[in-house]
Amino acid sequence: MDSQLYTYELPDERIAKYPLPERDASKLLVFRNHNIEESIFRNVGSYLPEGAMLVFNNTKVIRARLAMHKSTGANIEVFCLEPTLPSDVQQAFAVKDVTEWKCIVGNSKKWKEGLITHTLNIGNDEVILSAERLSSADNTSIVRFTWNNNAYSFAEIIEHAGVTPIPPYLNRETEDIDNTRYQTVYSEHKGSVAAPTAGLHFTNSVLDEIKSNGHELVNLTLHVGAGTFKPIQTADVKDHVMHSEHIVVTKESILSILNNAKAGKKLIAVGTTSVRTLESLYWLGVKRLQNQNIDSLAQWDAYNLPQNVSLVDSFSALMDYLSENELDEVHSATQIMIVPGYTLRVIDGLITNFHQPHSTLLLLIAAVVGDDWHKIYDYALSHDFRFLSYGDSSLLMRQ
Repeated sequence: MDSQLYTYELPDERIAKYPLPERDASKLLVFRNHNIEESIFRNVGSYLPEGAMLVFNNTKVIRARLAMHKSTGANIEVFCLEPTLPSDVQQAFAVKDVTEWKCIVGNSKKWKEGLITHTLNIGNDEVILSAERLSSADNTSIVRFTWNNNAYSFAEIIEHAGVTPIPPYLNRETEDIDNTRYQTVYSEHKGSVAAPTAGLHFTNSVLDEIKSNGHELVNLTLHVGAGTFKPIQTADVKDHVMHSEHIVVTKESILSILNNAKAGKKLIAVGTTSVRTLESLYWLGVKRLQNQNIDSLAQWDAYNLPQNVSLVDSFSALMDYLSENELDEVHSATQIMIVPGYTLRVIDGLITNFHQPHSTLLLLIAAVVGDDWHKIYDYALSHDFRFLSYGDSSLLMRQ
């Protein structure tokens, strides 16, 4: 696949640098039956198929950027990507003594060895956070964090010491507004370094209206990694190395999706991260039916596994797996890469923002709407839609 077929010209002035004053005042592009309509996001419920299920990613963005200092006075930025010890996100945030994370280190040349520190205040306590660089590879480092007061968990430490990591294409420093607006109103589980931005448009009133109109709302969790911003730099799409992200889905959510499928109702994913999680769940179920391990899904597994398993059979296999192992959640890692030609197994449409040229997210959009992605993006560019994380929204139905 030629990666040059999945790009477009995005002028810098079309990138929304700040959110609108009201979340649900964003413009909404509705794409159905190869036709485009334009509306306001707060009206999104009126465009949903009758009795549809909406699936949300309830991950929460952490304050992952830490400004630290050497004893010499040199400033070092440590950007926490994912925990390695403990490797489970929830456990890593709960520890009160030491944790190790994969990080990107800014001003790296000035930190060869030794400790760097950050002094923070939590209530009346002064706490010193220390970091030690253990190893480096592929532009990332394993960093060990310790702090001198075990009354506080790492979640509390990073909440007071860190800064919300807004996307690099905003070309500005994090501001107070980002602490609330670069977070969905339904965010719950800490672990992402980038927001699931399709959800930024939802308000509690919009959610309440959708529920009152007979739609079912279901949550799952995919912790978004920095790899979501990695452009495709290879000439052939298949040579791009997709990043891996951790997913957690409850037994209750899997059962709801299974029952929705049995009832023949439509399912709308809120955001590309929800699409990745839902489609990954399907293939994990297929792997289970093949007596394979479901701890992870590799980049091209979806194209090599049996293609004739129904959604009901796949999700039933996941339910059996949870029951047999007395588990309440599926924990796995997904590296799935959804590209044009991929057959969507779970979703009937998605709510999403407008994505970067040369991105894996744009490829996913093309997998949903086919070549009509050109028409959709041309319309958005010519009708003053705002692009990327703080930009406007779209509801795209499968063709």
